[in-house]
Amino acid sequence: MGASAALDYDAELMLRVKDGDEASFGLLLDKYRAPVSHFLYRMVQDQAVSEELAQEVFLRVYKSRETYEPAAKFTTWLFRIATHLALNWLRDEKNERAQERLDQSTEDGPTREVPDRAPSVEQEMVAEVKVAEVRRAVAALPDKQRAAVLMQKYEEMEYSQIAKVLSCSESAVKSLLFRAYETLRVRLAHMA
Repeated sequence: MGASAALDYDAELMLRVKDGDEASFGLLLDKYRAPVSHFLYRMVQDQAVSEELAQEVFLRVYKSRETYEPAAKFTTWLFRIATHLALNWLRDEKNERAQERLDQSTEDGPTREVPDRAPSVEQEMVAEVKVAEVRRAVAALPDKQRAAVLMQKYEEMEYSQIAKVLSCSESAVKSLLFRAYETLRVRLAHMA
């Protein structure tokens, strides 16, 4: 089964859900629960929050079943919902943290995590440190840049799909990705 056939199949499943077929929703849930959860985790960097957001994504998919129209690929529609929820959570979380900083007086000043760069004997440990550092660098990107990078690299979405998810043009996606990769190149230059 080719990629377009699979996408057509997903849209067909969602149309069956629209017609009241609960089993088709179960198939979509089984197929996309893990990718959506992983995407959300990479966006919010919190396992419990990503699981809650993933549940909310599928709740919204189910609630939207009666108005669903396969105008875009099913995955584009699904990840648009996930991205909006993640971006909203990140915005709200930043506002809460800013408010907490205003509410409390800090005597020690801001604390900052510094990655452990001590050389490791085992190659696997070195690889784990590098992966963690790349994840931190990606996590530090502005929200939309991070979303674009995650959709391109981890979800293997095309520019057109990412543009639809982020509600912007393909050239805006290319610009987001360019700026994100430039930032990552600078932040991770020591690893080259």
